Amino acid sequence: VQLQAFGGGLVHPGGSLRLSCSASGFTFDDFPMSWFRQAPGKKREGVASITSKGGSTYYAKSVRGRFTVSRDNAKSTVYLQMNGLKPEDTAVYYCARKDVGSIDELIEEMHDSWGQGTLVTVSS
Repeated sequence: VQLQAFGGGLVHPGGSLRLSCSASGFTFDDFPMSWFRQAPGKKREGVASITSKGGSTYYAKSVRGRFTVSRDNAKSTVYLQMNGLKPEDTAVYYCARKDVGSIDELIEEMHDSWGQGTLVTVSS
């Protein structure tokens, strides 16, 4: 199993960024996928998740209405569109494969494979 996240960078407050996570080594559309993030000095937290076929999504309260998770199963890729970015969104963002539980359970232990992370910095 390999997950590779990319698309991070420096963006001004209020700006937008789209992260991508390319997957390989497993049947992608068999698994829900999630995004997590870890800010400096803080615990990793769940951001968003999407069901295996993309029919349902779930978001943490802190990003609801600003972030959108989607997937393209033909490309084995999951995306995180981030709009209205705030300085508090600064973090390393990780994609993860969810192997147990429902998508509203953004719990690290319910994910069995992780990408390497991509840094998002929101600053003026």
